[in-house]
Amino acid sequence: MPDTSLTSRSSLAARLDALPFTRSHLRVLTGSGVGWALDAMDVGLISFIIAVLAKQWSLEPAVTGWIASVGFVGMAIGASLGGLLADRFGRRHVFAITLLIYGVATGASALVGGVAVLLVLRFFVGLGLGAELPVASTYVSEFAPAAIRGRLIVILEAFWAVGWTASALIGYFVIPASESGWRWAFALGAIPAVYALVVRWGLPESPRWLASRGRLAEAERVVVRLETDADLQRTRAPQREPVREPLAATASARMRMLWAPEFRMRTISVWAVWFCVNFAYYGAFIWIPSILVQAGYDLVRSFGFTLLITLAQLPGYAVAAWLIEVWGRRVTLSVFLAGSAVSAVLFGIADTETMIIAAGMALSFFNLGAWGALYAVTPEIYPTSLRGTGAGWAAAVGRIASIVAPLVVPVLLAQGGAPLAFVVFSAFFAIATVASWGLVDRRGEALDDR
Repeated sequence: MPDTSLTSRSSLAARLDALPFTRSHLRVLTGSGVGWALDAMDVGLISFIIAVLAKQWSLEPAVTGWIASVGFVGMAIGASLGGLLADRFGRRHVFAITLLIYGVATGASALVGGVAVLLVLRFFVGLGLGAELPVASTYVSEFAPAAIRGRLIVILEAFWAVGWTASALIGYFVIPASESGWRWAFALGAIPAVYALVVRWGLPESPRWLASRGRLAEAERVVVRLETDADLQRTRAPQREPVREPLAATASARMRMLWAPEFRMRTISVWAVWFCVNFAYYGAFIWIPSILVQAGYDLVRSFGFTLLITLAQLPGYAVAAWLIEVWGRRVTLSVFLAGSAVSAVLFGIADTETMIIAAGMALSFFNLGAWGALYAVTPEIYPTSLRGTGAGWAAAVGRIASIVAPLVVPVLLAQGGAPLAFVVFSAFFAIATVASWGLVDRRGEALDDR
């Protein structure tokens, strides 16, 4: 019979935090990161596909806005359910299922002949995408040693730039190549359905989650594999004081605990940041290719500009990954959000090709660095028993903003053009900057395993 003592659970957590970075950590990081990149590729592709379908199918801006927004409706529902399911059934299983759902739905989108069916499939794509992202960040954070946990989550989030760059390359080379180019782009988006098998059978379950469910023997085997990679003896790990009982055992209890006095300010702050960042990010980046086309650039040239702007995401993540363990979570997040606010204004008033590219690259740099910091801090502010739920609901609130943003942007563009739209985005970044200071900074500290 496995040892179910609180001390054993505490020992497992302490041993995880004491580990150096190992090949097993690398496998978890890259395995989750590939799934993350495939997510980004799908979200990025729709911005290019919308620009093409608007011409091929003679769509009104309101219709193209709904093609973008309906996916975010699915993402909002998926994020809220995905976190709850991950706390109940495990991180790895939910991760794999979400990849399968959105991979199949994206592949099927290549066969559509009209807007109605595309909207239905985009909803299911969003359902899978929305559930996957908070689950993946929670999953990696529970493996990561305390000293480098924030850095690893920012590196995980950097895979978003890889996927978005892939979507920009597909948008530049594949979509304009033929009338059916957008269909081939959707077909490439079916890759996650196959990758789900790799996740399901190639990656271990989170030992922290296993221990929280009383499955200590399984958790022990995972930790021993990590220690074997690190060439450490299990007895060398430091002991820490016993953890307390899990705070919540049911879905309703987990939801209530998000608003307990201990977590209330964290929940309000993280929801505010997620809402504002989602509104500004998706409002801007989903519409940038279309805005450039409306400004008079042809599809190939506007897609080329978007590709250059996208490339600035990678150095943004790299700088955030370094600073998050030097400055801490809150300072790094607030600085990158403030940089995003300034860059948004500059992009809105840009009137030359050089200004468009420079301001767009600055917006990519700061905005995606902020995303990395946000994904790092979100799982850390909640204990293990409600970590998936807390991260999932924060993401779900953010998805509400990403539903609204693509619908609001055409109205803003009609009223005041790109300057008005990007001033609004800047205001949302500024609000997020202030809200970020209500978050708890756990740089270098052990995760709360209650």
